[in-house]
Amino acid sequence: MGVGGMVGGGIFSVLGLSVALAGHAASIAFVLGGIIAALTGISYARLGLAFRSDGGSFTYLEHAFRQKNVAGMGGWMLVVGYVGTMALYAYTFGVYATAMFGAHAHINAMHHLLQSFILLLFMGINLYGIKAAGESEDLIVLVKVLILSLFAVTGLFYIKTDHLVPFFNTGASGVLMGAALIFVAYEGFELIPNSVNEMRNPDRDLSRGILISIGVTITIYLLVSLVAVGNLLPEEISKYKEYALAVAAKPFLGRSGFMLIGLGALLSTASAINATMFGTARLAMVMAQDSDLPKVFSHRERGNNIPYVSLIFITIMTLLFVNTTDLTIISSFASSTFLLLFTAINLSAIRLRRRIGIGIVIPLSGLLLSVSSWIVLCIYLYRSYRSGLIWIGAIYLSVIVAELFFSERRLFLKQKP
Repeated sequence: MGVGGMVGGGIFSVLGLSVALAGHAASIAFVLGGIIAALTGISYARLGLAFRSDGGSFTYLEHAFRQKNVAGMGGWMLVVGYVGTMALYAYTFGVYATAMFGAHAHINAMHHLLQSFILLLFMGINLYGIKAAGESEDLIVLVKVLILSLFAVTGLFYIKTDHLVPFFNTGASGVLMGAALIFVAYEGFELIPNSVNEMRNPDRDLSRGILISIGVTITIYLLVSLVAVGNLLPEEISKYKEYALAVAAKPFLGRSGFMLIGLGALLSTASAINATMFGTARLAMVMAQDSDLPKVFSHRERGNNIPYVSLIFITIMTLLFVNTTDLTIISSFASSTFLLLFTAINLSAIRLRRRIGIGIVIPLSGLLLSVSSWIVLCIYLYRSYRSGLIWIGAIYLSVIVAELFFSERRLFLKQKP
């Protein structure tokens, strides 16, 4: 679950963004992101064992903060964060499908058509009630990990060392900005504690599951980014930024390598869209039932318990987002949102440290690194992409307004005991 959640669509599309900022040291940027994920993962493991709730992040925020609006905003942020990740997956699906079909005329129109199609397809599947079997999801995870492993191991023998020197060609700041921008590639491990009640031995398996999955993902990202940089020139990565990973397979695997990576991207993003849409719609439904989102989100079909209002609303929001923005805005928004969420989770672990049995060093380190990365990301956007910063700020402002004025609770009204 953890590896499948993280190695979703992120690595297939954000690699070019990372290389553009971190240069030859893109692999270090991925490692830095993994360190933040690992520290935060330990906080998640302790919180998960202490509260053992399917509500995950939302439940931990409820216990850590007395002010209910904090947990409410955290819930809204979760929902919009997952909308951002679905937009990233849909964008990636559209890019790779367009490249694989060899569309040269009307490329933009084809891209918009395909990324919209895949979202509407899975909305229809979820509304109809068809659920992907667990075995098929496991198979897709296995296939995409094998494809990336084949790419990484084979590509190591074809690396051109002159492509890697000087290693820190963009400086330390470029590496830090690259790590912050592509942090969304590690989103997914936080879903493991949601299944704590289904584990045979959660006291042993929860921490192991989180840390092993993050370790496997770091290794995959490290090798894949190293091979990509070692096989492509900077101008090639810049030209094919959105599907640079597939192009990087061509020098040593030829056209078949390009198609193989493309197939992995399509399988990966389609699976991730389905799983994220399924989970986010039900998260919104549960929050609405607890009066943490407007009641309309709790509406569902009587026969098969499908939260159709949530499904339709979330899909519409994702369609609007993915068709009106670009890859940099989508990736930076998703990365920013989960960096803020992980900051809040590490702060929750600090506030609840005696109850959950954790020292202050690990959650404090996770908090400081998450905040620092978020600040670095904001600085990068302010300097290079202010429209992206405006987009993100507008979405966050909307979340705050929605929580304070349109949810069923009111900031200035005291709840009755």
